[in-house]
Amino acid sequence: MTARTRKVVGNISLSLDGRINGRGGDYDMSWILPHAVTETSREYLMRMTHNATTALLGRKNYEGFGSYWPSVAKDDKAEPRDRAFAQWLESVEKVVFSTTAQEAPWRNSRIARDPVAEVRELRNQPGGDIFVLSSSSIIRTLVAADELDRLIINLCPELVGGGARLFGDGVPQSSWSLTDLSTSETSATYLVYDRVR
Repeated sequence: MTARTRKVVGNISLSLDGRINGRGGDYDMSWILPHAVTETSREYLMRMTHNATTALLGRKNYEGFGSYWPSVAKDDKAEPRDRAFAQWLESVEKVVFSTTAQEAPWRNSRIARDPVAEVRELRNQPGGDIFVLSSSSIIRTLVAADELDRLIINLCPELVGGGARLFGDGVPQSSWSLTDLSTSETSATYLVYDRVR
């Protein structure tokens, strides 16, 4: 196996019952919000994206992020870390995975179809970490192909009682090591797992 020169990092928020959204479907994420706007969460996101030069997003996250973060990047009254994250997001290469999107209007964006092929190609190019921003389908795909090196979980102290899970039955067996841990003001826990190969 060749050396992996660029680390592929997945970031996701989960409920205590393993959900990525609530009973209302893809956009039922109100239970995450109190845990996403804390001092700890802001600091953690800044630290985790510091070395990243490419962001990978699914179409829904791309559209959601693209409708919110560009205006924060220009807002001098925004919380400084939110603005710094927004400016990072504006500047990095953004790869959106979609089988239906025809254009990617956000600055430094492009469309791709296959996350595994794209990551393998990106690994051979110069750059920093490749960061998957809250896109569960991309994380699942990369885990199945053994192309995810680090998984950051924001474990929210919420039982939502329904909704999609990050992983279902049939995920390939793999081993991970806890390399960092912190707890926020809302009792959310940031867990950083590195793939053991």
